[in-house]
Amino acid sequence: MSDQNSKNYFSSTFKLGILGGGQLGKMLLYETRKFDIHTIVMDASPEAPCKIACNEFIQGDLMDFESVYKLGKRVDILTIEIENVNVKALEKLEAEGHRIFPPTKALRTIQNKATQKLFYVDHEIPTAQFMRFAYRSEISDSIENKGLDFPFIWKAAQFGYDGQGVKVIRKPEDLDGLPAGECITEELIDFKNELAVIVARSASGEVKTYPVVEMEFHPEANQVEYVICPARINHKVAEKAQEIALKVSDKIQHVGLLAVEMFQTKDDKILVNEVAPRPHNSGHYSIEASYTNQFEQHIRAILDLPLGNTESKVAGIMVNLVGAEGHTGDVVYENITDILRLDGVTPHIYGKKQTRPFRKMGHVTIVNQDVNRAREIAQQVKERIQVISK
Repeated sequence: MSDQNSKNYFSSTFKLGILGGGQLGKMLLYETRKFDIHTIVMDASPEAPCKIACNEFIQGDLMDFESVYKLGKRVDILTIEIENVNVKALEKLEAEGHRIFPPTKALRTIQNKATQKLFYVDHEIPTAQFMRFAYRSEISDSIENKGLDFPFIWKAAQFGYDGQGVKVIRKPEDLDGLPAGECITEELIDFKNELAVIVARSASGEVKTYPVVEMEFHPEANQVEYVICPARINHKVAEKAQEIALKVSDKIQHVGLLAVEMFQTKDDKILVNEVAPRPHNSGHYSIEASYTNQFEQHIRAILDLPLGNTESKVAGIMVNLVGAEGHTGDVVYENITDILRLDGVTPHIYGKKQTRPFRKMGHVTIVNQDVNRAREIAQQVKERIQVISK
């Protein structure tokens, strides 16, 4: 095992384990390659995007105790690129002295949305009103007893991702077909903006925040379509968002990155929506626009290296590339050459060979000195590029 004090991570016998082999892991590996850090990645899919970029790839179930535990025994530090992992295995590893980031206490709090919401209440962090249900059927009882009124948001307590596990409920029929297990309902907030702040915290407690970003969502898929940095909000609102994100980070005591998603209400209050203890879609713009991108920052934080400069060099906008409706099968990216002719445009293709409607297949970053011009170019990108099947 490597000596923590020597920081001997580079071109050495040190091994970094990553649970999850999706696009976030792939982009983390751009940075480990840059630093020549040996990586072992585990993912259930034999075609995981990470497979081509890590030093060793293990095909394994992230929810399987033995698989996660065995990987943890082989590496010096273990991190995640997805929250849906076996926390009991991580807790056992941590109890045996292994370094797990984010720490298991933070991960367990965040992994379950009901636990996460209770955490906000306990620590006086502003969030939307909510109710917790052990079973979906209890929601109907609550509606009948006038304890709950339409409309509201339904969220599965666990295993939601990319717009899955979240639904606006406007009438009883909207509950049909939803998973039967533990869930929460939330007040439907009439918000002005959806914002996010990424907080980096190193193992020794150094903390830095990225600028506040603004997120524009697809109305049907409940996925982010655009991330805009800097957010087009006034200075006081931005300061408030940063303060609340830092409070969440301080109370949860994560190590690595914490993406804090928030609502800006009509009267400029800030409410925390949810958090993710890892690199996040809202930080992809940073690869081209920031002095230190979010993926390098995550590596610096978990290795307890000095955190990098989080400021932006230019305005940055990220456009998600998702599978077009009506297309399932071998992927084709139409009109990429057209968007490459536009100034400041960089596509990132995740390496998923099969597309399906609304599946995240890549993203495009647009950088410009003027955020409004960047947004105009982003619109052109969105209108031109198509993710379809053969």
